[in-house]
Amino acid sequence: MARSPHFSQAVKSEQNLYEDIVIESLKIYGQDVYYLPRTVVNENTILGEDVASSFHNSYKIEMYLENQDGFDGEGDLFTKFGVEIRDEATFIVARKSWKKRISSANNNITVLRPKEGDLIYLELANKLWEILHVEHEQPFYQLSNLPTYKLRCQLFEYSGEDIDTNIGAFDSIQSDFGYRAYLTMDSDGSLGGFTVGENVTQTFANGTILTGEVAHWSDSDNVMHLVNFGADDGAFHLPVVGRQVIGSESLNITTTTAVSEEIVESKNEQNDTFDTGNAVMSFLDFSETNPFGDVQ
Repeated sequence: MARSPHFSQAVKSEQNLYEDIVIESLKIYGQDVYYLPRTVVNENTILGEDVASSFHNSYKIEMYLENQDGFDGEGDLFTKFGVEIRDEATFIVARKSWKKRISSANNNITVLRPKEGDLIYLELANKLWEILHVEHEQPFYQLSNLPTYKLRCQLFEYSGEDIDTNIGAFDSIQSDFGYRAYLTMDSDGSLGGFTVGENVTQTFANGTILTGEVAHWSDSDNVMHLVNFGADDGAFHLPVVGRQVIGSESLNITTTTAVSEEIVESKNEQNDTFDTGNAVMSFLDFSETNPFGDVQ
């Protein structure tokens, strides 16, 4: 026997009221966060990752932080390889707010829901979170509708992504922790210097074009800090000495006289110890052709 047609759990007016109450609750008890959509640059279809991802936009929206007694996850792990912070958090956002504030025609985002791999910046903790999973069926059809998304996130580990959103709180991650090269120029160039944030190019003798972003330019000693650089042949190259560097915005042109990398070592690293003397020979037995294999 079919259910009674005189009673319905999908009354539109009640659904709208319930959704408005949810939105108001999020505005009262939630936190203002920034949502950073990920732009996939060159996806590795085998490993399913994109090391060269970029984040060029950010949108402010209120979300409810479900964790009340501290972040989830394994917390701080102290291992022989250092300290690992494996915090996790769960954010709740209203679908109507998402559609109005982020997934709108005026924004540079076309997805209809939050997307795995995107970032959330929580100003309260000054941390970036990466979305691992988007749960779209909680609460489970209480009024035959789904008013919220639940975003399960983990602490974001920066690995060279390009972050340019014009908000210094998280744009500084790129300049503070990104791998960089130092280029010393023969002069301040044809137009007197480069603009921080602009892209510059250098063409090698074989025609390979290297492109990077200016993180810092020093007028006093004509030194450029270059980040997010890569060549069009897909291989890793450092900038070379004796070739021109051209700015895309400033249109400045100058020539490199010296190139160095930034290699920051902690006091606990033993790279130099293994690299000098007979340290490697005493640490590994190279009498076998395969020192990592089984004893023959």
